[in-house]
Amino acid sequence: MPVQLTGGCLVSRLREGAARERGNLRSWQHAGRESGAAAISLRVLEVGPGRSPGLGRADCDEVLYVFEGAGTLLFEGGSRPIGSDTGFYVPPGASFEIEASAPMTLVSSRCPDPGDRAETAGTGARPVVMHLDDCISESTADRWYKVLLDHHVGRSQVTQFVGAIPPGRAPDHYHEYEEVLCILKGRGRMWAGDRSTPIERGSCIYLPRRQMHCVENTGDSELRLLGVFYPSGSPAVRYYD
Repeated sequence: MPVQLTGGCLVSRLREGAARERGNLRSWQHAGRESGAAAISLRVLEVGPGRSPGLGRADCDEVLYVFEGAGTLLFEGGSRPIGSDTGFYVPPGASFEIEASAPMTLVSSRCPDPGDRAETAGTGARPVVMHLDDCISESTADRWYKVLLDHHVGRSQVTQFVGAIPPGRAPDHYHEYEEVLCILKGRGRMWAGDRSTPIERGSCIYLPRRQMHCVENTGDSELRLLGVFYPSGSPAVRYYD
């Protein structure tokens, strides 16, 4: 079962709970309107060898990140190779498939979360693909982050970034947006108010708007995380009581 911290913050394992299955595609929903989120979702997709069923076509922005594995992103009129540390933006109405030679795991966020609404009409718009190594590294205090996708890239209303936290605990803070996180490397504790729970590679986290929180790095090396928030903005903006 997911761990619920103060204010509705949820912490889950990568493949926790019952998976939805469709062909060679399995998915785990960790956050969305069903769990109390106002607009953002977080789900984990696992694509087995071969071509996935059709994806996308939702009336919302979707950003995905390759957690592990490699394959090919297929879309109307083209294709792009994708692998670990690749993020891509799918515009509203766009459709895509993923061709994998070995199992791939991706982390997806859709904003605003369409829930169970029917697919919208296809637009023919193409996804935008970004690799972490091609993104500019920015610093805030003793941390760095790289923005892969936001309103400057592909006109996404969502910000997708990767950030690094050194050993230790920074002051608690909050944001004026909902946020989801997936731990990519390292171990630590997720704090929300005065409650916390251990986190490690694959931990998935939902943070409500204005919830005081902190990611503590309890290891002796860098903790790296994927972050997505909506609406789009800067990962460096935070507020303190």
